[in-house]
Amino acid sequence: MVSKSSSNPLEKLGLHSSLDCALHLPIRYEDETKLSTIASVINSFGGASAQVQGTVIRQEVMYRPRRQLLIVIRDEEGDELFLRWLNFYPSQQKQMAVGQHLRVRGDVRDGYYGPEMVHPAVRAVSPDASLPNNLTPVYSTTAGVSQLSIRKAIDKAFKDADLESLFSEIFPKDILKNCFPGLNLPSLWEAIHTLHHPSRHDDMESIQNRTHPAWRRIQIEELLAQQISLQQARAKRLSRRSVQMNLKPKKDGILEKFLLQLPFQLTGSQQRVWQDLISDLAQPYPMNRLLQGDVGSGKTIVAALAAMHCLDHGYQAAIMAPTEILAEQHYRKLSIWLQPMGIEIVWLTGSLKAKDKKAAQASIASGEGRLVIGTHALIQDSVEFARLGLAVIDEQHRFGVKQRLQLQQKIDDVEIDCHQLMMSATPIPRTLAMTFYADLEVSVIDELPPGRTPVVTKLIKSDRRDEVVAGLSEQLKLGRQIYWVCPLIEESEVLQLQTAVDTYESLQLALPNVKVGLIHGRLKADEKNAVMQAFVLGEIQILVATTVIEVGVDVPNASLMVIEHAERFGYSQLHQLRGRVGRGSAQSICILLYSSQLSMAAKERLQTLRETQDGFIIAEKDLALRGPGELLGSRQSGDGMLRFVDLQNEHDLIEKTKELSVQLLNQYPEISQKHLERWLGHRADFLKA
Repeated sequence: MVSKSSSNPLEKLGLHSSLDCALHLPIRYEDETKLSTIASVINSFGGASAQVQGTVIRQEVMYRPRRQLLIVIRDEEGDELFLRWLNFYPSQQKQMAVGQHLRVRGDVRDGYYGPEMVHPAVRAVSPDASLPNNLTPVYSTTAGVSQLSIRKAIDKAFKDADLESLFSEIFPKDILKNCFPGLNLPSLWEAIHTLHHPSRHDDMESIQNRTHPAWRRIQIEELLAQQISLQQARAKRLSRRSVQMNLKPKKDGILEKFLLQLPFQLTGSQQRVWQDLISDLAQPYPMNRLLQGDVGSGKTIVAALAAMHCLDHGYQAAIMAPTEILAEQHYRKLSIWLQPMGIEIVWLTGSLKAKDKKAAQASIASGEGRLVIGTHALIQDSVEFARLGLAVIDEQHRFGVKQRLQLQQKIDDVEIDCHQLMMSATPIPRTLAMTFYADLEVSVIDELPPGRTPVVTKLIKSDRRDEVVAGLSEQLKLGRQIYWVCPLIEESEVLQLQTAVDTYESLQLALPNVKVGLIHGRLKADEKNAVMQAFVLGEIQILVATTVIEVGVDVPNASLMVIEHAERFGYSQLHQLRGRVGRGSAQSICILLYSSQLSMAAKERLQTLRETQDGFIIAEKDLALRGPGELLGSRQSGDGMLRFVDLQNEHDLIEKTKELSVQLLNQYPEISQKHLERWLGHRADFLKA
């Protein structure tokens, strides 16, 4: 067993026992079973990885164009290969001294001196050292934990006499075989053993790309555990109590008056989603619905309708946003609509003065504050609702799942769950919804309000920045307003990015007759609000900002956005930022300024943004790049929900395991629970959010 001492560095990886070690499967493999000659590598290289060996005949630290370590090795046939390190330590220089025999593995590419390996893996060996028989596993790790220590711990775990019994077959015989015909699934123990110790007789390509039957068995096991947990969470939610509201709105109630005074008609898509919500609110169990809609689609008004319906039934409603700017937008918009109707709205954020915060908390606790709007301050221990019936969580992925679980309460001494409506302008890809939102109903607003025009996206190199600045005058002459977005607020020698402060000053110099404003994350809350309000009122014509304006800001007169160093932003950020313009009837433009040194990934990202405004396409790209954690908010829990399944490519596997999980829960509940405990343990709690 792995030591349980708190000083054991393996505990950083959660490796507390033999079972933990066995389930810490490789993230990839290195093929050290083959040895090539340097001549064959030089003659056939093209970015391919290879393993060669030879004696060090030269070692030199060079300083042009930057400090680097250059090593030259020569094999028995007299051929030579350059090895190069841009970052290195004295211990490496000692390990690779002239005369030392090395076995090196890496990608071969064309360098300044000829074919070379940059930062290859290196081992000092004797010239006749034997080659391993199996692929070498590479494990996920963290600072201070070496691959060697992980491999030793796993080898020790496999000597544990009890380990095999921990992976005994618990499913009824042939149930997996019948559900997944043709996959030739091994036993769970065989699969675990194969993945840690693949033999040269295994299909190396399928081991590497995770399509081998051993990987399939693990993927099915993990997906089943997750789906069983989600099914249980759904059943548990349906058994809990919540406030039950009428299907029909109250005659002459707040909702009816609210609808009559709206200065616009709801779109067909908004009306359809509203019917979903009113149906959910009529149930005796808590609503758990995700409302998706692209930027500017009108999610806030639908959430407001649900809140008014809740108020009509004598309950409080709360709207929680991840930033004060977004919360402030909701507060201002709803205040315009509701204050003439005599509805008291309570504003609660962390930056309020102690006196104001105490007054807000008292209003919430007494029930006088019927509609509450704020940030995560709403779920602090000091906040007690009198009769909370509905919680609206905007940009839900920005809250950790633990935070989304903190809204149960007691009403009249009875444990009651409030209804939850989560909103997101980041569409959830279908595979993500299937695997993580089985206990979540999903509604989509797929129609923009009338009068909106698509935003034209342009890519412009940063060396044409002066031309862009000169072109701002055309938009300003039309009476329009402009956003100019920068990724940093102070100079960084490492990234060498233009800062928001410098941009603010340079735009003031270039356009002396134009009112330029500056907003960033280090301003105090009241300072941010003052700047944003001045921009909303048109007193500021150009707003220089960091990504604090990424979500929620609604200024219809702003028709141009310039994003500096656009290559530094991710898909979701760029899409959200672009969504700040195009909110009025005027043609809007988003200019992505980028540096000439672009990676392939950055180039693809910018081209995708130029070609499409479809949030679902962008979300799929984002999922492929970042994985599910950030889209879900699960990263904030500290646990990855799926470790071995590629959501992009496993649609069929997901569909079948979802069906099988229902069958197992219905027919074999005890086995289902045992399987759940083996694979998820405490992590199952996070799937209930």
